Amino acid sequence: MEEEMRANMLVIRELDKNEDTQKVEELERRCEAGSCGEMSLFTDLLGDPICRIRNSPSFLMLVAEIGPGKEIVGIIRGCIKVVSCGQHLRRPSNEDSDLKIEPICTKLAYILGLRVSPSHRRKGIALKLVNRMEEWFRRNGAEYSYMATELDNKPSLNLFTKKCNYTKFRTPSILVQPVFAHRVKTHRRQITIIELTPPEAETLYRRQLSATEFFPQDIDRIVQNKHNAGTFLAVPTEYLWTGLDRFLSDPPESWAVMSAWNCKEVFKLEIKGASLARRLAAKATRMVDKALPWLRIPSVPDVFTPFGLLFLYGLGGQGQQADKMAKVLCGHAHNIAKELGCGVVVTEVASQEPLRSAIPHWKRLSCAEDVWCMKRLVEDYSDGSLGDWSKSPPGLSIFVDPREF
Repeated sequence: MEEEMRANMLVIRELDKNEDTQKVEELERRCEAGSCGEMSLFTDLLGDPICRIRNSPSFLMLVAEIGPGKEIVGIIRGCIKVVSCGQHLRRPSNEDSDLKIEPICTKLAYILGLRVSPSHRRKGIALKLVNRMEEWFRRNGAEYSYMATELDNKPSLNLFTKKCNYTKFRTPSILVQPVFAHRVKTHRRQITIIELTPPEAETLYRRQLSATEFFPQDIDRIVQNKHNAGTFLAVPTEYLWTGLDRFLSDPPESWAVMSAWNCKEVFKLEIKGASLARRLAAKATRMVDKALPWLRIPSVPDVFTPFGLLFLYGLGGQGQQADKMAKVLCGHAHNIAKELGCGVVVTEVASQEPLRSAIPHWKRLSCAEDVWCMKRLVEDYSDGSLGDWSKSPPGLSIFVDPREF
């Protein structure tokens, strides 16, 4: 009996990158890491289990191993950062008697990449991994923890909402557009696209979007990261651009901003389960689009083999023409994705996002309702007037961190 207990003893420990990488890759292949529609996570391109979280301010990866052979049967990733709760706090300004509006921030933890081997499910391993990760969150001062999953992923939702006391918090949409063989027009005669430097992008985001829910306080690290493919500002052609200072003090009536993140160097996706007829039809659209690019046929890229994606984030803008400008920025991002060899352009927006209608996407590839669940990790409040963010109503927009997509 003791030998059997030792053989089945479960150990949860921190990942040893040198010793565990191959075993983790094998576990990832055994697990179907579902995403929206027919897409699923295919593989970590770099063969690095922590590649998707290494750019976060603070991160941890745990593995669950069992038996004398130390088989890895479960993994979980977690990271911690400081974000805005989407509220404002008015404080006296040092410069004058006016009140200065500041966003309310909190230390937020995020759980991603929870996997359990199919042969070891329903044995409480996932729950043990989550509990251990939450212990690390608390030790490092996180006030809240959240995770994201698909609406139809009942096992994951049941684990977090029924066993771990998370509540459904937000239901954003993941919008996916294929990258065609032709370039997309961006109407440069009416709208000018300006590529901002990382310092300019940081300043603009802090001035305009810092009170948006989930806005990361280390936005400077994001826009300066090697995976960031640029931040782009769209303004009317007649607007004279002389620099960011003038834009912030005297902006045009309408404008839009958006950043792009190259996920191709981090992970790849593939669409599974497509019939031969559908594959051939998709190939035919690509052949025609490549031969006759001036027709601008909406062709289907080769998404039935591993492909990369370009993720759009930091969407924002003002004015009656902001949606038109956001659409132009999406077209510009499509052309960047084409140059990078990505198969799709993806963004995630709040269900009430004002610029949502401007984002081109294919409904079949997109996910109308992703589910974000949240849990408060601490019992006491540092300031009783701030309330509990996990019980707050949704705002119009959210800031989706590309490091966690």
